[in-house]
Amino acid sequence: MIKISTYHPQYQVQVVELILKIQQQEFDVSITLEDQPDLLNIPNFYQQGNGNFWVALDGVMVIGTIAAIDFDSKYLALRKMFVNTNYRGYGIGKKLLNSLVSWAKKRNVKEIYLGTIDKFKLAHQFYEKNGFVRVSKSELPSNFPIMLTDDIFYRYQIE
Repeated sequence: MIKISTYHPQYQVQVVELILKIQQQEFDVSITLEDQPDLLNIPNFYQQGNGNFWVALDGVMVIGTIAAIDFDSKYLALRKMFVNTNYRGYGIGKKLLNSLVSWAKKRNVKEIYLGTIDKFKLAHQFYEKNGFVRVSKSELPSNFPIMLTDDIFYRYQIE
Protein backbone atom coordinates (compact mmCIF):
# COMPACT_ATOMS: atom_id res chain seq x y z
CA MET A 1 0.00 0.00 0.00
CA ILE A 2 1.30 3.45 -0.94
CA LYS A 3 1.52 5.95 1.88
CA ILE A 4 2.44 9.66 1.90
CA SER A 5 4.64 10.61 4.83
CA THR A 6 6.46 13.69 6.04
CA TYR A 7 10.18 13.46 5.32
CA HIS A 8 12.46 12.04 8.00
CA PRO A 9 16.26 11.81 7.70
CA GLN A 10 16.10 8.00 7.37
CA TYR A 11 14.82 8.59 3.80
CA GLN A 12 17.65 10.89 2.67
CA VAL A 13 19.71 8.37 0.69
CA GLN A 14 16.65 7.05 -1.15
CA VAL A 15 15.37 10.58 -1.86
CA VAL A 16 18.72 11.61 -3.37
CA GLU A 17 18.96 8.42 -5.46
CA LEU A 18 15.39 8.76 -6.79
CA ILE A 19 15.73 12.42 -7.74
CA LEU A 20 19.17 12.14 -9.33
CA LYS A 21 18.18 9.04 -11.32
CA ILE A 22 15.13 10.80 -12.78
CA GLN A 23 16.98 14.04 -13.50
CA GLN A 24 20.16 12.55 -14.94
CA GLN A 25 19.13 9.25 -16.53
CA GLU A 26 15.52 9.74 -17.53
CA PHE A 27 15.62 13.40 -18.58
CA ASP A 28 19.33 13.82 -19.30
CA VAL A 29 19.52 16.99 -17.20
CA SER A 30 23.13 17.76 -16.35
CA ILE A 31 22.60 18.40 -12.66
CA THR A 32 24.51 16.85 -9.77
CA LEU A 33 24.02 16.46 -6.06
CA GLU A 34 26.52 19.29 -5.59
CA ASP A 35 24.17 21.52 -7.61
CA GLN A 36 21.36 20.68 -5.15
CA PRO A 37 22.72 21.13 -1.61
CA ASP A 38 19.11 21.31 -0.38
CA LEU A 39 18.89 17.51 -0.79
CA LEU A 40 21.52 17.07 1.91
CA ASN A 41 19.78 19.46 4.28
CA ILE A 42 16.04 18.87 3.77
CA PRO A 43 14.89 19.74 7.33
CA ASN A 44 16.65 23.11 7.35
CA PHE A 45 15.88 23.95 3.73
CA TYR A 46 12.27 22.79 3.34
CA GLN A 47 10.78 22.04 6.76
CA GLN A 48 10.73 25.66 7.92
CA GLY A 49 7.75 27.98 8.44
CA ASN A 50 4.97 26.82 6.13
CA GLY A 51 7.37 24.66 4.12
CA ASN A 52 7.61 20.87 4.21
CA PHE A 53 8.84 17.82 2.30
CA TRP A 54 6.88 14.62 1.72
CA VAL A 55 7.75 11.18 0.43
CA ALA A 56 5.54 8.53 -1.16
CA LEU A 57 6.39 5.14 0.26
CA ASP A 58 5.75 1.62 -0.96
CA GLY A 59 6.52 -0.14 2.29
CA VAL A 60 9.87 1.38 3.22
CA MET A 61 10.88 2.26 -0.35
CA VAL A 62 10.73 5.93 -1.40
CA ILE A 63 8.90 6.06 -4.74
CA GLY A 64 8.02 9.76 -4.89
CA THR A 65 8.77 13.19 -3.46
CA ILE A 66 7.30 16.67 -3.28
CA ALA A 67 8.43 19.74 -1.37
CA ALA A 68 7.20 23.20 -0.51
CA ILE A 69 9.42 26.18 0.27
CA ASP A 70 7.96 28.93 2.40
CA PHE A 71 9.14 32.11 0.68
CA ASP A 72 6.36 34.40 1.94
CA SER A 73 3.65 33.88 4.55
CA LYS A 74 1.02 33.57 1.83
CA TYR A 75 3.01 31.80 -0.91
CA LEU A 76 4.75 28.47 -1.31
CA ALA A 77 7.13 27.29 -4.00
CA LEU A 78 6.54 23.71 -5.12
CA ARG A 79 9.80 21.82 -5.62
CA LYS A 80 11.24 18.35 -6.03
CA MET A 81 8.14 16.62 -7.41
CA PHE A 82 9.32 13.26 -8.68
CA VAL A 83 7.71 9.82 -9.01
CA ASN A 84 9.59 6.63 -9.81
CA THR A 85 8.88 5.71 -13.42
CA ASN A 86 7.52 2.27 -12.41
CA TYR A 87 4.84 3.92 -10.26
CA ARG A 88 3.55 6.56 -12.65
CA GLY A 89 -0.06 6.41 -13.76
CA TYR A 90 -1.35 5.19 -10.38
CA GLY A 91 -2.26 8.55 -8.84
CA ILE A 92 0.84 8.90 -6.68
CA GLY A 93 1.69 12.34 -8.04
CA LYS A 94 -1.88 13.45 -7.28
CA LYS A 95 -1.61 12.09 -3.71
CA LEU A 96 1.66 13.95 -3.21
CA LEU A 97 0.17 17.17 -4.62
CA ASN A 98 -2.97 16.77 -2.48
CA SER A 99 -0.79 16.47 0.63
CA LEU A 100 0.96 19.73 -0.22
CA VAL A 101 -2.28 21.59 -1.06
CA SER A 102 -4.00 20.32 2.11
CA TRP A 103 -0.98 21.45 4.17
CA ALA A 104 -1.08 24.87 2.48
CA LYS A 105 -4.82 25.33 3.13
CA LYS A 106 -4.37 24.61 6.83
CA ARG A 107 -1.73 27.33 6.96
CA ASN A 108 -3.78 29.93 5.05
CA VAL A 109 -1.39 29.96 2.11
CA LYS A 110 -3.02 31.75 -0.85
CA GLU A 111 -0.95 30.58 -3.83
CA ILE A 112 1.55 27.92 -4.81
CA TYR A 113 4.11 28.70 -7.51
CA LEU A 114 6.52 26.46 -9.34
CA GLY A 115 9.23 26.67 -11.92
CA THR A 116 10.10 23.84 -14.26
CA ILE A 117 11.92 23.19 -17.50
CA ASP A 118 10.67 22.73 -21.03
CA LYS A 119 11.78 19.05 -21.14
CA PHE A 120 9.25 18.01 -18.48
CA LYS A 121 6.24 17.92 -20.86
CA LEU A 122 4.30 15.30 -18.89
CA ALA A 123 4.81 17.34 -15.73
CA HIS A 124 3.33 20.39 -17.49
CA GLN A 125 0.26 18.34 -18.41
CA PHE A 126 -0.02 17.06 -14.84
CA TYR A 127 0.14 20.54 -13.33
CA GLU A 128 -2.39 21.96 -15.81
CA LYS A 129 -4.77 19.05 -15.25
CA ASN A 130 -4.56 19.74 -11.51
CA GLY A 131 -5.44 23.43 -11.59
CA PHE A 132 -2.11 25.13 -12.16
CA VAL A 133 -2.09 27.99 -14.64
CA ARG A 134 0.97 28.91 -16.66
CA VAL A 135 2.31 32.37 -15.86
CA SER A 136 5.14 34.48 -17.21
CA LYS A 137 8.30 35.08 -15.21
CA SER A 138 7.20 38.68 -14.72
CA GLU A 139 4.01 37.50 -12.95
CA LEU A 140 5.95 35.70 -10.21
CA PRO A 141 6.19 37.28 -6.76
CA SER A 142 9.41 39.28 -6.58
CA ASN A 143 10.83 36.97 -3.90
CA PHE A 144 10.02 33.67 -5.69
CA PRO A 145 13.13 31.46 -5.54
CA ILE A 146 13.85 30.84 -9.23
CA MET A 147 16.19 27.98 -10.12
CA LEU A 148 18.71 28.75 -12.87
CA THR A 149 17.28 26.06 -15.15
CA ASP A 150 13.61 27.12 -14.77
CA ASP A 151 12.06 28.49 -17.93
CA ILE A 152 8.35 27.67 -17.43
CA PHE A 153 6.30 28.83 -14.45
CA TYR A 154 2.93 27.96 -12.93
CA ARG A 155 0.60 29.31 -10.25
CA TYR A 156 -2.09 27.52 -8.26
CA GLN A 157 -4.62 29.63 -6.39
CA ILE A 158 -5.98 28.06 -3.22
CA GLU A 159 -9.70 28.53 -2.75
